[in-house]
Amino acid sequence: MPFKNEALKKAYWRDNLRIVAVLIVVWASVSYGAGILFAEQLNAYAIGGYPLGFWFAQQGSIYTFVVLIFVYARLMTRLDRRYGVEELDDEPTEQ
Repeated sequence: MPFKNEALKKAYWRDNLRIVAVLIVVWASVSYGAGILFAEQLNAYAIGGYPLGFWFAQQGSIYTFVVLIFVYARLMTRLDRRYGVEELDDEPTEQ
C-alpha cells in the first residue's frame, strides 16, 4: 500500500482493526448471545413457526455473518478511499 508516511499507515490499520473488532462483536453477540445465552427468552417468539432462539442458533447467525461480509466490504471500500489506497478497476496493462 502506498502510504505517504508511517503515521498514515498506523491510522489506517487502527481504523481497520476497529472495524473488524466491531463486526466480530456483533457476530459473536448474535451467534453466542442470541443462539445460546438468550435462547430461552427468545423462544417466547417465533419466526415461521419455529422458536426464535432455535432460529437464531440454526439460521440467524449464518444470515448475520453473510450480511456482515457485505458490511465489511462496504466499510473497507470507504476506508480505502479515505486513505487513498483503493484498488482501481482500470489498472493499466504493461505492454
